[in-house]
Amino acid sequence: MNGEGRPLPYNEAIRADIGDSRITLELNRFNLELNASPVPLAGRPFAALGNELSMLLGLVTEAAAALGGRPAVIGILPTLTSADLSQAMITDAARYHALSNGLRRLRAGPFRIQIAGADRLDLVSDEVAVEGANTSFQVHLRVAPGRFARLYNATQLATAPALAVAGNSPTLLGHRLWEETRIALFKQSVEDRQPGPRRRHARTSLGTGWLRGGADKLFADSVRLHEPLLPVLGESDPWATVTAGQAPALDELRLHQGTVWPWNRAIYDPVAGGHLRVEMRALPSGPTVIDMLANAAYLLGLSLWIADQDERWTYALPFERADHNFYRAAQYGLPAELTWPTFRPDQTRTARASALIAQTLPHARQGLRDAGVEAAEADQLLDIIGARASSGQTGAAWQRAALAAAARTGPSAPELSAAMLGRYLEYVATGQPVHTWPAA
Repeated sequence: MNGEGRPLPYNEAIRADIGDSRITLELNRFNLELNASPVPLAGRPFAALGNELSMLLGLVTEAAAALGGRPAVIGILPTLTSADLSQAMITDAARYHALSNGLRRLRAGPFRIQIAGADRLDLVSDEVAVEGANTSFQVHLRVAPGRFARLYNATQLATAPALAVAGNSPTLLGHRLWEETRIALFKQSVEDRQPGPRRRHARTSLGTGWLRGGADKLFADSVRLHEPLLPVLGESDPWATVTAGQAPALDELRLHQGTVWPWNRAIYDPVAGGHLRVEMRALPSGPTVIDMLANAAYLLGLSLWIADQDERWTYALPFERADHNFYRAAQYGLPAELTWPTFRPDQTRTARASALIAQTLPHARQGLRDAGVEAAEADQLLDIIGARASSGQTGAAWQRAALAAAARTGPSAPELSAAMLGRYLEYVATGQPVHTWPAA
């Protein structure tokens, strides 16, 4: 973004200047993706991840400065305008042009985005570039095949409280919307279904039920339920590869999986003899690196703890309630009312997300400790989550308060967003977690 907070379409120039394969192009010209190296979960994994992310952000900051810009790590840039979400802003890469064409073919017309909030948004578009308003912090966890269903179901349950405490996307195009507006925006912006009573499953959802098979069930469902957007054939022969004793590339499946976007996604990767991962896609970018690490620690720790409980404990909650939890957490954040299993058979309870988070922090801590994470690292990050939940100051809450404070000085809506963003970046530069930022 430039000095006025406006997005700069320079992702290709910045990536070329840096020349690091861990920095890749994203859908829109003003976004880049930073990919940290895999690390073992035991020890101090979050410190290693944080150091690498900080280093990569430093490279982007230096390259952007030469072009008159600086990076902003935030769920949705509050200064975006409709012009920033047009076809002209799609990165000039074959994959993204093909993705745009594929969605347009299946939609057979413009789509409507409707998001409730203090300033309801009603937007009509036919461009996948609208999805490019979103930036997220995605976490991958490698899982043994025999444990996949337990860990996947646990993550499905844990995502709602983790999302409630991580909110950092309260506005879009000047409209005050959800705590995590990304969730509603992403689902609607990649919608490819036609209206009617026999609609197919959405390409983006939490799912349709608890997983009672292996990862192969999720792969089969994605192929069965969703038409290919990028119908490209790979060069390798899977059967020949398996016969030779190697892990097959499964290029077509992996390419198709990249165009189906459940909030928790099964990933097959032929690297290291072939392995499975759970990709946790719901967390937002920002505000600071330490905030993102804390979000990841809570989600991972709680998921690991739940996966070690009796499966009947998870299944006591109907999946429809887990799905409801997810969207209420995205819409309302910490005040959301979430339903959670109890340790009594077939019983559940309802609690505010803030209270539920406080109650589950010891579980998340135990999950991390059992995985071998050093106690000091787990405690540091989960203490941030606890302080954020008790204070109520998430990134989204701070942004809303800062916008309200700026409005008292009387500038126009675009100036309000730019003023808020400027203060946001000042505090991000301190590296301090968002719950410690001065109140607006």
